Amino acid sequence: MLVVTEDVGQQTTSPLVEEAMKKAAVAWVAVGDSPALALWCVPIDGALHIVSGPGEQSAPGLAETSTAAVTLRGDHGGQIVTWSAAVTRVMPDSEQWATVAPQVATKRLNSPSNAADLVERWAAECVLSRLAPAGPPLAAGGSLPDGSLAAPPRETPATRPTRKPFRLHRVRRRA
Repeated sequence: MLVVTEDVGQQTTSPLVEEAMKKAAVAWVAVGDSPALALWCVPIDGALHIVSGPGEQSAPGLAETSTAAVTLRGDHGGQIVTWSAAVTRVMPDSEQWATVAPQVATKRLNSPSNAADLVERWAAECVLSRLAPAGPPLAAGGSLPDGSLAAPPRETPATRPTRKPFRLHRVRRRA
């Protein structure tokens, strides 16, 4: 696999990772040993940016970690690459926040308010994380698994007991 070294710190970025990031709207992010979660993201300047917190998506552990595994899909909808990411928090008082947060806010679908109000709320309540490639891909091409990666559904309190079918009219049995 061809790996290109860029002069951005000591990071090596694969062309596959770069191309997959450019087209990403959803990334599967795994923090530590926890299962990967599908999170909406915005690619800006060679990194993925993810907002999490109250009123936004839940990304347990992402704000506290420094590394994560990111899986991206291709045009066909299947996994094409998994890579290790260096996770940094974009602070609301930084210059990076001033340029990145408004761009992410404009990409937010079904926003409850305009972009400026959204950025203000994020600064007060949420976390904006930057996930940048950190090294060569963990899995791509021939190293991707051949079989299904389907897993049984996780336990959730969001279930209801099964009830008897509803009948509008009384059904009489013939004798």
